[in-house]
Amino acid sequence: MTNEYAKADLEHVLGEVQEQFKAIAEIQQARARLTASASVRKLATVTVNANGTVVDTKFGPHAEDASLNELAKAVTEAAQQAVTEVTKLGMELMAPVQERQARLPKLSDLLEGFADVKPQAPVAPPVTMVPLAVDAEEPVMEFSDVETFTPERGSGFTDSSW
Repeated sequence: MTNEYAKADLEHVLGEVQEQFKAIAEIQQARARLTASASVRKLATVTVNANGTVVDTKFGPHAEDASLNELAKAVTEAAQQAVTEVTKLGMELMAPVQERQARLPKLSDLLEGFADVKPQAPVAPPVTMVPLAVDAEEPVMEFSDVETFTPERGSGFTDSSW
């Protein structure tokens, strides 16, 4: 009789997993269409896709009066704001799947004596939002122990004797 309960529990979990896969596929489709835009001081509006790639940039009516430096800063700031927004929207899309996953029983709940497996994914460090300084005085790599290679004509696969 206990085996029947375990079997029913396992079938329920497998059904839930299938629903998770279906929900994830739907979320992936929605995410593929996801964009966010941000405007800064009526100078620039930047739109990014779900990957944070800039897909559109527009300059506002006051752009002609701004310096190139001000425009560059406005575009950068707008892009950063748009990426922050699209990231938030992407996380909101995933929330129902994460909630459903939290309700699923653990493996140890289904199989007595079986340890829960929780792989620890590495946490990516935050990426920089400022340009990296390039040192113009960086030494150039030079190699002194090199040999010159000159291929022999007529001994390769392009030789006409083939």
